[in-house]
Amino acid sequence: MISVDIKTLLILLVVGIIAYYFGRILRDKYWEAQIEEIRKDAIKRSRAVLGGQFSEQLAPYLPDFPFSPTECRFIGKPVDFIVFKGMDGKTIEEVVFVEVKSGKATLSSSERVLRDVVREKRVSWVEYKVPEELTKKKDQN
Repeated sequence: MISVDIKTLLILLVVGIIAYYFGRILRDKYWEAQIEEIRKDAIKRSRAVLGGQFSEQLAPYLPDFPFSPTECRFIGKPVDFIVFKGMDGKTIEEVVFVEVKSGKATLSSSERVLRDVVREKRVSWVEYKVPEELTKKKDQN
């Protein structure tokens, strides 16, 4: 009677081990099949991001861009460009923040906050002077 229980336990143990390894094989085959699709998706997303970054920097040179490329300064984050309208004529009339988007892209939360700050005219000017002792050349004796 005890030997039957041991045989049953051994059979269950062997079946369990076989099922475990069979499950691992099935899992590995599933992920191997998914890897190609995951890679394709990653490449597609990467190309979209790179294309967006490329078009952001080229935007001032596109025919329908509303500002002179020489008056644009690329910042990148949190806004793509600051335009100093009128700078070509040596008289800056307006400072414009420009965010370039392509495809179905929308403003990020920080871009929306910046847009609202500018629209509400919460913009200021600060002039910072570097302490003179930091810029003076020290005597070399």
